[in-house]
Amino acid sequence: MTTTPGTPEVLRPHAEQAYADELTALRDHDAGSGRARPPSWQLSPAAVTTYLLGGELPDGTVITPKYVGARRLVEIAVASLATDRALLLLGVPGTAKTWVGEHLAAAISGTSTLVVQGTAGTAEEALRYGWNYARLLAEGPSEAALVPSPVMRAMRTGALVRIEELTRIPADVQDALISILSEKTLPVPELDTEVQARPGFNVVATANNRDKGVNDLSSALKRRFNTVVLPCPTAWSRRWRSCAAGSRRWGGRSTCRPTPAARTAHRARSSAWSPSSASCGRARPSTAARA
Repeated sequence: MTTTPGTPEVLRPHAEQAYADELTALRDHDAGSGRARPPSWQLSPAAVTTYLLGGELPDGTVITPKYVGARRLVEIAVASLATDRALLLLGVPGTAKTWVGEHLAAAISGTSTLVVQGTAGTAEEALRYGWNYARLLAEGPSEAALVPSPVMRAMRTGALVRIEELTRIPADVQDALISILSEKTLPVPELDTEVQARPGFNVVATANNRDKGVNDLSSALKRRFNTVVLPCPTAWSRRWRSCAAGSRRWGGRSTCRPTPAARTAHRARSSAWSPSSASCGRARPSTAARA
């Protein structure tokens, strides 16, 4: 884990802080190999895939795996974001949806902190914008009184925004995303203006349909996402992630790297997964380019 002198220690640094050395090594490798990057991306799509799945660079730098699973799932997720399609990570609780989304944002945009946490009480302002009511009353509608949401900030800077637990957000609030994803604009009628997304803007959302209190997505909103279903982790992959997290917490590099045989066994188990399975471990990782 990379630490900055004078920075107070925190319990859980953001992905772009904890893996800063690996991200820097991948950027340098991209620059040296001449790989093309989509607009505003910090890494090439191939480097983002390597960052998530792990590997070794030509200079000997070891990239630790962040996600232990089928390579094609990660490749489809990265390809979706590279083609300006929003990404929906779907799966039952405990399938590393938030973890994968955080690392995708860290590798692509260099920041994973633009987040909307979906709950039953999430209001439309969390997806669009709000107002500083003290300034609004004193000055009237103005740019200074406007409080941008993480989505608006991501549009202005050309970054990825994460929306956690999208299906917990009320359906009428969810639909505020439709025009943002289709037209890449966010109107602000009070100021007679709009925010147009800069290149690199995209949305990574997570959702599950197992828990109570879930609101189904409308057909119009589903069509604006590429959906990747993450399978339930095997017991081995859970042990590996726990070991790796503990190693990083105490300042060392993980010694829990999976062996080739263990990777093969994990992927073989994942091939038996299906989204409709009633229990973890019996499901086939499936994707739907368009719902």
